[in-house]
Amino acid sequence: MENLKFEFRAVIKFLRKEGRAAKEIHDRLCAVYGDSAPFYTTVTRWSNEFQRKRELLEDDPRSSRLSDTVNPSIIAAVEKLIRDDRRIKVLEIARTMQISCGSVKTIIYDHLKMSKVSAKWVPRNLTNHDRARRVTTSQEIVDALESDPVKFVQQIVTGDETWVHHWDPESKVESRQWRHASSPPPRKFRTLPSAGKLMVTIFGTVKDY
Repeated sequence: MENLKFEFRAVIKFLRKEGRAAKEIHDRLCAVYGDSAPFYTTVTRWSNEFQRKRELLEDDPRSSRLSDTVNPSIIAAVEKLIRDDRRIKVLEIARTMQISCGSVKTIIYDHLKMSKVSAKWVPRNLTNHDRARRVTTSQEIVDALESDPVKFVQQIVTGDETWVHHWDPESKVESRQWRHASSPPPRKFRTLPSAGKLMVTIFGTVKDY
């Protein structure tokens, strides 16, 4: 995260020296980095700094004392907000706590050591029985192949399928939520039992190819 911050500032500095406006710089950063791009206010602040002939990319030296808006009670309150809603946005936290977005980011990244990640797609929420049945079925297939390979191949029916949902599934970006560095990544399942959907399928044998 720290290296990426300096990378953003280097890009802003270069484009500002080319005479690019803050809005154009922000648009170009968003086009390349997507959701990881810095906020427009951050781009504007650093663009103005470089316009005033600033050369350093590092932050200005700070006192080791916690600011009035970043203290143990505020940090604990921010952590509680995140635990109550893992998908809460930085802006929502800032408005609730009545502190700046910069202070919220400092608390999240520097003090709580958290980052926001997308849920990992997994095929199904399988039970132990489902997993055991898959092992048994796989062994039966191996046994059939070894007993008569030619007959086995002739009997294979291959197919493919896809679900067509009646709704738009939540994207990976929409599923992002805060977590500690040591916490396991969130997971989401590709289908829901209650989701309205249709299945499109196609089948064929070795004779069809």
